[in-house]
Amino acid sequence: MKSILCYGDSNTWGAIPKRQEVEDTRRYSAAERWPGVLRDRLGAGFVVAEEGLNGRTTALDDPYEGAHKNGLFYLLPCLETHQPIDLVVVMLGTNDLKHRFGLSAYDIACGAAALLDLILSRPCGRQAEPPRALLICPAPLARLDRLADMFANAGPKSQDLQTHYREAAERRGVFFLNAGDHIHSSDIDGIHLDADQHVLLGEAVAVKIKEIFAGD
Repeated sequence: MKSILCYGDSNTWGAIPKRQEVEDTRRYSAAERWPGVLRDRLGAGFVVAEEGLNGRTTALDDPYEGAHKNGLFYLLPCLETHQPIDLVVVMLGTNDLKHRFGLSAYDIACGAAALLDLILSRPCGRQAEPPRALLICPAPLARLDRLADMFANAGPKSQDLQTHYREAAERRGVFFLNAGDHIHSSDIDGIHLDADQHVLLGEAVAVKIKEIFAGD
C-alpha cells in the first residue's frame, strides 16, 4: 500500500470560487476535490491524505492571517503525523503572490525549495528513508475581481513560477508537474479552481504518480 500526502492551500482544501468577500466555509465534497479524484483514479493500493489549509504559504508567516499559515512551520509535524509516507505532493505558492509579501517568482520558488529540502532531510518514508516528493507549480492566476488589490501585479509573476519551480525540482532530483499545462484558475475569482478543473488536476496527478511508482 502506497501512502500519498497532498500538502497545499485552499485549492487542496477545496475552496469554491466566489465573487463576494464573505465568511464562507463551503468547500467541494471529498469526491470533488482533486485529492479525492486522485484517490479514485489511483484505486486500490494507494492511500491519499489531504492536508490543505486556506491561505497557506510556502514559508511565510502571514502578518494578518497568522503565523500558522506558514507551510514550512507545519510541514514537519505533518510529515511525522502521516509517516511512513511514500510520496509527498506539494502544491503551494499562490498565497505567496499576495502584494503584502512583495516577493518575486524566484523568491516564491525558494520557499517551495525549502519545503522540498525539509522533506528530503527527514526519515519519514519507508525504512526510515526520506519520502519521494512531487512539486506541483500552481496554475497561473486568471482575471481578478474582488482579489485584485490583494494580488496586485501578481499575474505576470504567477506565469513565471513554472520556470523557477521546475529548476528547484530538478536541482533536488524530485518530480515536477506544471498544473498550468492541465488546468486554469477560475474566472469567478481568479484564484481558485472550478469543479471540472479539480477533476482534470486529480487525473493529471494520478497519471504522474503512476509513472513514479511504475518501476516499484
